[in-house]
Amino acid sequence: MKFTYYGHSCFAVEIKGKKILFDPFIRHNELAKKVDIEAIQADYIFVSHGHEDHTADLVEVAKRTGATVVSNFEIVTWAGKQGLEKLHPMNTGGKWKFDFGVVKCTVAQHSSGLPDGSYGGNPMGFIFITDEGNFYYSGDTALTFDMELVPMAAKLNFAVLPIGDNFTMGVEDAIAAAEMIECSKIIGVHFDTFGYIKIDHKGAIEQFDEAGLELLLPEIGSTTEV
Repeated sequence: MKFTYYGHSCFAVEIKGKKILFDPFIRHNELAKKVDIEAIQADYIFVSHGHEDHTADLVEVAKRTGATVVSNFEIVTWAGKQGLEKLHPMNTGGKWKFDFGVVKCTVAQHSSGLPDGSYGGNPMGFIFITDEGNFYYSGDTALTFDMELVPMAAKLNFAVLPIGDNFTMGVEDAIAAAEMIECSKIIGVHFDTFGYIKIDHKGAIEQFDEAGLELLLPEIGSTTEV
């Protein structure tokens, strides 16, 4: 499975030839200024919650690519009002079989408001269960015992967790989350973009290593096999 990191919490995976983009926030991210947003293709766009640092480029990319937007009911309804037509509403606890695999929505402990100030529904995470591997993207979240339910849905190959602290889990809580979800390979997101969430890269990797876990902090714009 190919994993491409576009900065902050925006990334893409390719599964069965389908390009799946998450939480598009690129144009307003100074750290991602070298990313050519016009070159990004997507068959699906999954949105974990409504905050602008996860939705700022949603409408633009979805209109250009014709991607199907998948999120909670409130965000999908809002996206429809922005002129998007290919939409798939979901909500916490539900699952759906897509053409690339099954996706189950999980609880995320956070807040959610859309860029225009309207209600963004409940934040969510996603468990992807596919023939090419399984992974969990928690979305923006605090550490929560609900994560202990994740291994009941799938044995994970990797997980994508926020590690920037202040607005979400920090490194210590992300380590605890990795143990709850029974996953040793973690890709860190939601760090460095703003002053509140800058991290010590070396120190974070060392803390994970001491816990017997692997923390990957990919370069923005890089693509790796996971």
